[in-house]
Amino acid sequence: MASNKHLAAAYDFCLKLAQSHYENFPVASVLLPKRLRKPIAVIYAFARTADDYADEGQLTEAERIANLQAYRSSLTEISHGTYSGNDPIFIALDDVITQFRLPIHLFDDLLSAFMQDVVKNRYQTMEEVLDYCQRSANPVGRLLLHLNSQPTQQQLIQSDAICTSLQLINFYQDVLQDKQENDRIYIPQQMLAQAGLTEDDITSTNSRKLAPLLRQLFQQTMGIMNEGVELGNGIQGRLGWEIRAMTLGGIETLNKLMAQNDENILSRPRLTRRTHLRILLVSLSKTHLKRS
Repeated sequence: MASNKHLAAAYDFCLKLAQSHYENFPVASVLLPKRLRKPIAVIYAFARTADDYADEGQLTEAERIANLQAYRSSLTEISHGTYSGNDPIFIALDDVITQFRLPIHLFDDLLSAFMQDVVKNRYQTMEEVLDYCQRSANPVGRLLLHLNSQPTQQQLIQSDAICTSLQLINFYQDVLQDKQENDRIYIPQQMLAQAGLTEDDITSTNSRKLAPLLRQLFQQTMGIMNEGVELGNGIQGRLGWEIRAMTLGGIETLNKLMAQNDENILSRPRLTRRTHLRILLVSLSKTHLKRS
């Protein structure tokens, strides 16, 4: 077991790492309960560094898998109560998992998704994409709920819907970037073929050809979001506010994607300061979020 000094330093390391990537994770959000900010930062640090291993272009595929396997070994040691390493992320993670009794399989699901990133960059069906979301996004939402209290089965299902839809939104607003920079395509090959398209059509000059398929995907994603939209209504306090804000942010982004004309449908939408303010005010209000 780490000393109090080493444990405090480990938490500080994770918090600084998370804050340096604020745009990707709301660890510094003023809406979050203060007592959960450090544990959430630890979870983020684990996921961020593992994701970086999966995407490390200077390493071979075998080296990246080996790094992730080492993470899995440390996770196994934590589950057995035998972790004795000096990695600050795992020192803090060991404490968080023990303190909050977090389901360790959720961390293993994340690692499974990151390993998949190393070896898989095309998806044949929507079922494959949703399976990836189940392991790459949904565990984060479930862990957040477990940090707060013992969630109900309905809350877990609603959380999965929100996290999956947020992941899909991220895919669809970065279609060009993912293809050009990472050679990854999350639009199912089957759906491309049904639309009379190929992955070669995913270029900025083919926006009009891609628009009908993308609008179909946007609508599908809104349907998934609607399955979870009421989650924040039933969670009291700051965490409920945070969940409402994340949900509203996803809905606003989807609405902006759907509102773009065919020529600009591959452009990444930006939420204005006014929109962010409106999201904050609605999140803090007693307004009951409902399906769109």
